[in-house]
Amino acid sequence: MKLISWNVNGLRAALKNGFQEKVLSFCADVVCIQETRAGNGEIVVDLPGYLQYWNHSEIKGYSGTAVFSRREPLSVSYGMGIPEHDREGRIITLEFPHFFLVNVYTPNSQRGLTRLDYRMKWDADFLAYLKNLEQTRPVVFCGDLNVAHKEIDLKNPKANVHNAGFTPEERSSFDKIVESGFIDTFRFFNQEPAHYTWWSYRFNARAKGIGWRIDYFCISSSLKAMLKDAFILDHIAGSDHCPVGIILDES
Repeated sequence: MKLISWNVNGLRAALKNGFQEKVLSFCADVVCIQETRAGNGEIVVDLPGYLQYWNHSEIKGYSGTAVFSRREPLSVSYGMGIPEHDREGRIITLEFPHFFLVNVYTPNSQRGLTRLDYRMKWDADFLAYLKNLEQTRPVVFCGDLNVAHKEIDLKNPKANVHNAGFTPEERSSFDKIVESGFIDTFRFFNQEPAHYTWWSYRFNARAKGIGWRIDYFCISSSLKAMLKDAFILDHIAGSDHCPVGIILDES
């Protein structure tokens, strides 16, 4: 089972840049999208063979998630059941026979860390949501988590310690995810530096290799035997993020 996650930084723009053709070229079973900035019905995505699930923000043109799946899930839910967190369309959960798949777009702490306190509450509540799901079956979650976990996960760690996405608080939240039993799938296979999933549009950062790894697939430890590969598709353009993915063996 091939799973892909991609923050498209606005689906309208992505569609103009060949989004549909790129998704079909992935030959993925499920594609999870973040930052759609649109809801179902506002735009048309033509992906033959894929069922579509959308969660949009109450704020028009902001946030939003979508999932395109060639497999019909046993159930689908939206949000984590906390109104404070569920207004921005940031979570879609699909139940499959072997696991729950959670597509998430984690809130950014913003310039000046104006939203850091809210972000910390979100992180704690999201982890509690994941662990509650795990009581029923294992969990795979993916998306833009808006944090570079370790210094290896961004080009210039020392210069970014107090910036959104690399604060001690945000990194500690990711520590708690790992300590609770979730596996960062890319780091399970690869411990090398210079593997990034997001690049600023400023200063030609992508071409210069000045990036951050803030997009993830994480899995319950009980799924480790099923995990066959984890990868970053950094050659795929069309957003300031690139797609990431995993392959699970369900046999």
